Amino acid sequence: MNKGISDLNLDQEDIHTDFKKEMTYGEYLRLDQILSSQERLSGHHDEMLFIIIHQVSELWMKLTLHELTAAITAIDKGEMQSAFKKLARVTKIQSQIIQAWDVLSTMTPAEYLEFRDSLGKASGFQSYQYRLIEFALGYKSSHILKIYEKDAEVHAMLKDALNQPSIYDVAIRALSKAGFAINPELLDRDFSVTYAGDPTVEAAWEAVYRDVDKYWDLYQLAEKLVDVEDWLQQWRFRHMKTVERIIGFKTGTGGSSGVNYLRHVLDHRFFPELWDLRTKL
Repeated sequence: MNKGISDLNLDQEDIHTDFKKEMTYGEYLRLDQILSSQERLSGHHDEMLFIIIHQVSELWMKLTLHELTAAITAIDKGEMQSAFKKLARVTKIQSQIIQAWDVLSTMTPAEYLEFRDSLGKASGFQSYQYRLIEFALGYKSSHILKIYEKDAEVHAMLKDALNQPSIYDVAIRALSKAGFAINPELLDRDFSVTYAGDPTVEAAWEAVYRDVDKYWDLYQLAEKLVDVEDWLQQWRFRHMKTVERIIGFKTGTGGSSGVNYLRHVLDHRFFPELWDLRTKL
């Protein structure tokens, strides 16, 4: 027989039940705000799934940015162990976001069509947190800022992030601080431009991988960066296949080319030398 709450109280007398003057779990998490934020515009059953998947993904992206930003600061200060912990957490977060596509893929094309028009021109393509993650990893695109002009605060946030060094920029600085002959133009470059690769960086990373014991921290940093990019590309791939499964090759609600756009971004590499050296070693 299952125990009721009265029986539990007899077994665990220290359980608090009077919260008239105390903060509750729901109040701490502001669940009233969170759980009232799933408003279906169409009233269709599956729109609830669509909204929650995207809201949860945005929460995970918020935590990803929290960790990436702290990792960038830690690397720049030479606090590598702290950075490693944060980057390890990022990859675990990424695994959660990837699995979200499995839940969304339970929705069929016919079900999505029932409420797709309710989205208007709103699209995941417009996620500003996803753009901030791309910027933090080094993929910069100034033309994309026009999408966010409606919200001055978000626009300013993105413009500032566009001009900040990415995690790979501070990793290159770390190589320079370790004594490697890095092209000086890279250390104070225009960070709003996507990094495209440099022979001095390639030579430095190759030296790190050929003498792991001597450069253990830099070697660990490189592998943590590869982990993050690997998981991000897996997320992108699952995104592409889920979109293809549900809408095929239709244009996205935000006007993007949909699957074709998602295929294109799969070709981008955030940390090119860390992938190229695997062939050279």
